[in-house]
Amino acid sequence: MIPIPLVVLVMGGWCAIYLADTLLKASDSLKTSYEEWLTSYGLSISPFHIRWQTPVFNRLFYDWGRWKPRLLYQWFNLGMVFGIIAMFSSILLLGKTLIQTLSQMLMEAPSPQSERMLQVVVPGVNLPVSQLTYFFTAILISGVIHEIGHGVAAIREQVRFNGFGIFIFIVYPGAFVDLFTTHLQLISPVQQLRIFCAGVWHNFVLGVLSLVALFLLPVILFPLYYTGVGALVLDVTEDSPANGPRGLFVGDLVTQLQDCSVHKVEDWNSCLGIISQEPQIGYCISAAALQQLSFPARVYKRLDGTVECCSNSSLTDICFSYSNHVDAHLHACLPARKTIEANQVCRSNADCQKDSISSLCVTPSLENHTRLIRVKHSPQMDMLFVGHPPHLQYTEAALRMCSKQAKLIKILTLLAKFEDELLFVLRFCPVSDWEVEP
Repeated sequence: MIPIPLVVLVMGGWCAIYLADTLLKASDSLKTSYEEWLTSYGLSISPFHIRWQTPVFNRLFYDWGRWKPRLLYQWFNLGMVFGIIAMFSSILLLGKTLIQTLSQMLMEAPSPQSERMLQVVVPGVNLPVSQLTYFFTAILISGVIHEIGHGVAAIREQVRFNGFGIFIFIVYPGAFVDLFTTHLQLISPVQQLRIFCAGVWHNFVLGVLSLVALFLLPVILFPLYYTGVGALVLDVTEDSPANGPRGLFVGDLVTQLQDCSVHKVEDWNSCLGIISQEPQIGYCISAAALQQLSFPARVYKRLDGTVECCSNSSLTDICFSYSNHVDAHLHACLPARKTIEANQVCRSNADCQKDSISSLCVTPSLENHTRLIRVKHSPQMDMLFVGHPPHLQYTEAALRMCSKQAKLIKILTLLAKFEDELLFVLRFCPVSDWEVEP
């Protein structure tokens, strides 16, 4: 809904303007000078309406209206044909919308608004207040282009052009052209039709050009943007599992989840879906490093049958399972980040036998349906998430991502990041609070 303070501000502002205008016009000493000032600036004030008109642009309009008369003649003929077709089409569309609306009013369970052919845009109701600036700017630009069409067509048909102006009605901006009515009534109906249809014709052309510009936006902005390299984090809510000192930050570029590459926003969901369905992935570690990092720990089974070998109070260590030529069920409590970082992923020891160094595939031993997920997000160090993948997937609404990234934003983000690079492991437990290493 529209914020009440905004409504009070708009109504109070209009009341103040109208009251000041009334008092100045009622004043014997100020009335004449005030009306002369309004006339000199082309201003007129009425309740909830301010209008400004100027002849400054007359020369420009006449130059446009006399440029290549034959081309303009064909141009406005096209506009006339389009205007006639659009008029009858709009009548059919409005009639169908009316029938649809009446039928929905008689139904017990009306269909959603998204199924309607036409929808009324009401600021604060189905248009967010945060988008009002763009909305009113678009209305003003459309109105100016619309009236330019009328003005140029009128000059082309030898109708005197008196001036161009802009108005504000309550909060809606608009534009208008002042034409000499007598000249307009003396020309033929076809000439009048060219003038009347020129506005909507120019709006149609503006809409087509805007759509073309929208589709060509990646090409137009190519020097400033690059695409298909990841998902840019635009916002992280406080209750998101990805929030934290070593979580995701605004401006981070997510490029990989485990061994699944992320090139766009859709890849975020697909990768998490794959991680949920497949078994926990492992990480290659040399036998020497495994012996150096591991330390004695008590091995016990959880209620779901999985194995735990680390202390419950540990925020940095995770129990890993592995096998060698002697025993197929070995466990070691290892520092998560040192074990995972900079090591390739694996699913068996065979995936790690690519060089002369003896390496093993260690797999996190976690509760059922729980995964350890390594999230690569430049320029930060990898985020380690322990929990159910859907909990991270459901944050898509909270992690509003974009598949395009501006180089300038990237540079500023790099400069603004924290300098400290401490260890961070994010554990998620459905029955407890989030635990973050201080």
